[in-house]
Amino acid sequence: MENFTYHNPTRIRFGRGQIAAVDRELPADAKVMLLAGGGSIKRNGVYDQVRRALGRRTVFEFFGVEANPDYDTLMKAVGLCRREKADWILAVGGGSVLDGAKFVAAAVPFAGEPWDILARQARITQSLPIGTVLTLPATGSEANDSAVISRRSIREKLAFINPLVFPRFSILDPETTFSLPARQVANGIGDAFCHVVEQYLTYPADAALQDRFAESIMQVLIEEGTKTLAQPTDYAARANLVWAATWGLNGAIGLGVPQDWATHMIGHELTALHGIDHARTLAIVLPSLLQVQREGKRAKLLQYGARVWNLHEGSEDVRIDAVIAATRKFFESLGIPTRLANYGVKADSAAEVARRLQARGMVRLGERGDITPAVVEKILRLAA
Repeated sequence: MENFTYHNPTRIRFGRGQIAAVDRELPADAKVMLLAGGGSIKRNGVYDQVRRALGRRTVFEFFGVEANPDYDTLMKAVGLCRREKADWILAVGGGSVLDGAKFVAAAVPFAGEPWDILARQARITQSLPIGTVLTLPATGSEANDSAVISRRSIREKLAFINPLVFPRFSILDPETTFSLPARQVANGIGDAFCHVVEQYLTYPADAALQDRFAESIMQVLIEEGTKTLAQPTDYAARANLVWAATWGLNGAIGLGVPQDWATHMIGHELTALHGIDHARTLAIVLPSLLQVQREGKRAKLLQYGARVWNLHEGSEDVRIDAVIAATRKFFESLGIPTRLANYGVKADSAAEVARRLQARGMVRLGERGDITPAVVEKILRLAA
């Protein structure tokens, strides 16, 4: 196990009725920008709960943050914050809204060109404080310091990480997610599952606790994911999904271990080029990546097969074939197709993705740095 330092400053308030705690978390004199998506929170009752909790505080509202939040949209929110001198951001929504809030929080006091936060990884020295009310379990953004932002005008999708954008507090009430469409719930399950895989399916690092944590999260996502899709208002199942998704990317299972993230880097390009849902790009890429990288990942693939999928019979290669097939079948069981052709994308797109990664200098992806643009193209052609 490698050395590590771990600090997660986000206070989690979990369970029914916790939105009321927003009142206790925010200063009484806070000037708050409420950041949200397309307006579903007004239809499902979450907005009314949040406004009651905000009480008599000064509040400015910004609706319209998209899935895969767009830079140009978020810059309008930055302008509102600056004009009104907001000193807190309250993000109410799923991971896209939360990621958007992190960018806005960093961009408002930023002296330079805000796009540099993403494109040049410009240094961030201050940020507005953020609180969140989560309405879609998926990204873990409610308890981490990373965000992914799209810029559709130039077909880019980039990430930044900075400890200053950790949410100060996050409200996780599973009932706020009951009204989600099945597609969004399925995407959330698939996204969270891939977050765990990226931190786990690499090579052994003698990190027994991290491995067992990761395996348990994947098992919960498999078992409770199926339940919650079948019974969306089953509180117990949805609560387990919400909590598992948070643990999938709150930093804990990645401590002291090698991490991959090539599936995400490739997936981001597919979203930028073709507009495919983020989670669905991961489901396209992951099974083929595991096939191409099976030798370097052999030991962990066998461990994953035995501990998560209970695959013990046959030779090592037979078991690896079976575990990759089980992973693909899991995504398909959620209603997430796993081939580029399912989304009308031709195999020739593989070369364009490889070219874009090359242009970014992303020429040594994966835990061993052995996923070159040529390997990326091979992975995507296999995913056709």
